Amino acid sequence: MLIRKLTKVLLLISVFTIALYGCSGRKEDTNKSMTPANGKLSFTELTKAAQSEPTYGGSITVGITQDLDGLDPHKALSAGTKEVLFNIFEGLVKLDYDGNLVPAVAESYHISEDGMVYTFTLREGVRFHDGSLVTADDIVYSIKRCADMLTPKDPTVIVESALSVISDVGSTSERTIEIRLKQAETELLPYLTCSIVPKDYDKLDTKPIGTGPFKFLSYTPLQSIVLERNDQYYMEDTPYLDQVTFKIFSNTDTAFMDLQGGNLDILPYITDSQVSQLPKGYHMESGAMNLIQGLFINNKVEPFDNKLVRQALCYAVDRQAVIDMVAGGRGNVIGTNMYPGFKKYYDESLVNVYPYNPEKSKKLLKEAGYPNGFKFTIKVPSNYQYHIDTAQVIVEQLKQVGITAQIQLIEWSSWKSDVYRGRNYETTLVGLAAELAPRQALARFRSYADNNFMNYINPEFDALYKQGEIEGVEEKKIQLYKQMQAMLTNDAVAVFIQDPYQMTAVSDDLGGYTYYPIYVQDMSLVYYYKQEFESD
Repeated sequence: MLIRKLTKVLLLISVFTIALYGCSGRKEDTNKSMTPANGKLSFTELTKAAQSEPTYGGSITVGITQDLDGLDPHKALSAGTKEVLFNIFEGLVKLDYDGNLVPAVAESYHISEDGMVYTFTLREGVRFHDGSLVTADDIVYSIKRCADMLTPKDPTVIVESALSVISDVGSTSERTIEIRLKQAETELLPYLTCSIVPKDYDKLDTKPIGTGPFKFLSYTPLQSIVLERNDQYYMEDTPYLDQVTFKIFSNTDTAFMDLQGGNLDILPYITDSQVSQLPKGYHMESGAMNLIQGLFINNKVEPFDNKLVRQALCYAVDRQAVIDMVAGGRGNVIGTNMYPGFKKYYDESLVNVYPYNPEKSKKLLKEAGYPNGFKFTIKVPSNYQYHIDTAQVIVEQLKQVGITAQIQLIEWSSWKSDVYRGRNYETTLVGLAAELAPRQALARFRSYADNNFMNYINPEFDALYKQGEIEGVEEKKIQLYKQMQAMLTNDAVAVFIQDPYQMTAVSDDLGGYTYYPIYVQDMSLVYYYKQEFESD
């Protein structure tokens, strides 16, 4: 098949060393999974389909289980929104399916020897979706907007804290951008994937314009967002499809019913039980989700302000049993907040800190003053069946140590306002999507962080984080990151469960569905096969 002809760029650091589970025929991977629906489709037939060539044209419908929280990429909070907007917007560089940062709006870049100046040469002829050429002024505006450097400030923009190291952004020519830093920063480049938008364009909230492979066509809240092919896209070999509709559902069960009725072409995040119910004409593809699923704890409320209680919870949860029951064994047990994909930063030994041990849990509960256990509530977003299923298994496991947990389903918008922003909860079961740089996986646990919804307060952790920000020696940085991971695990800031596998239902007529090391749905690589295969 045709492959995106991007020249790989040498990173200042190796941001990702992750093994992806792509399902588009680009690479061999023994961990890749393609499962026939109910055994009605033979692997021989799937192989024939995989060998056929892609074709241009056609439209598809993709099911998603949460509404978008905005169309402006600099204001989007939800991972589910960002995975859709990935198709519309691009930065100076972007992440590819192998985890490499590759040229996007910029064609090349140079980093000064002291790490204080980043110079980007813009790709020639890149146009926004309205046909206007991307200028150096647009780049400067976009980066300053994300870094909260514009006057007047827009309080609704979600400021990227990693860009606070920037002292100035300017153009030195029509095609050259220079970013100067306050101090050397080895993890800045991934954040220059921030979306490039037209300068002073005031309709991003209703009619977004980017440079990506698809253009915005329409959006109906709670129903759908429709994208169409960007015929002026600078990468001429993609996208393949003419149109993509992301159809919005309230939950996975409702979406799956629509798929069974033949109304969807792709449905990500299906459950293990749904895999066995796939109708003929669909197959399942799976790959690492690069998500930290956990039972996240409000460390400020009783009884969870007691570390012994939090540790007791960790010992009471059998994480492998959760994976076996919820995902048919697909998933990686974790013991920390760091994504396993960040291999050199990830401390695998922390997986074994809290082995399943109900007796140890009971002992800690008694020591903490709760010999007969206690009751609490787990708030779970109602649109994520995977998290609901996980919570149900954990509720049963906790009964074995005398703890009574009650699940409270909450709408996604309410979860963001009540739990994430308001911190009005005891525990919640969700997944935290992979960040672009390893330090950002730790950033949310700083005592003063706006997104520290766990209310974890630890001045020692804060001090280590600040050391990591300025440490230029890679080996020392790795050790600092591992110290911080160990601190979070030992303090039992959350019950870290797994890096789940994403299971996706895909029409047998389609190829190119690809897993990334970040939370995206890249529709530019999806295509219809030129020749259809026949089933027995």
